[in-house]
Amino acid sequence: MKKKILSIAAVCALGLTVLGTLSVSRAAAQDPILTPIIVSEVAPIVVKAVTPKPKQPAGTLKFQGYVMNANSAQVTVRAKGDDMGIQTFPLSQPVAAQMLKIIDKGGYQYGDKITVYYDPQSRMAVKIKGKPSRPL
Repeated sequence: MKKKILSIAAVCALGLTVLGTLSVSRAAAQDPILTPIIVSEVAPIVVKAVTPKPKQPAGTLKFQGYVMNANSAQVTVRAKGDDMGIQTFPLSQPVAAQMLKIIDKGGYQYGDKITVYYDPQSRMAVKIKGKPSRPL
């Protein structure tokens, strides 16, 4: 008798589980939108056109690397991805004045990360970007 009641209860539980899974409604968030979206053909109002600012001076090339030696006349830089790629750039007058100010505060130390923008014909540094580390 006890076995018969347990088997009937198991069959009923299984039937309720199957009935519950088959009668579940679909989620409304997954239905596609059936109402049309009307977009008017109005041109946008341009208040001010944005012109991109050039990242490097015109006619220059960029060399990224680590400082090996830097003074008020030239800077020697080891290439970022190539340890054998070493270049020395003489400094132009504005960059030399900037370098003197940096040297007064401690200057670039060995291994500081910098970017040198240089003229490809004369190989002269036109602009140097990079934060000098604290002096030793």
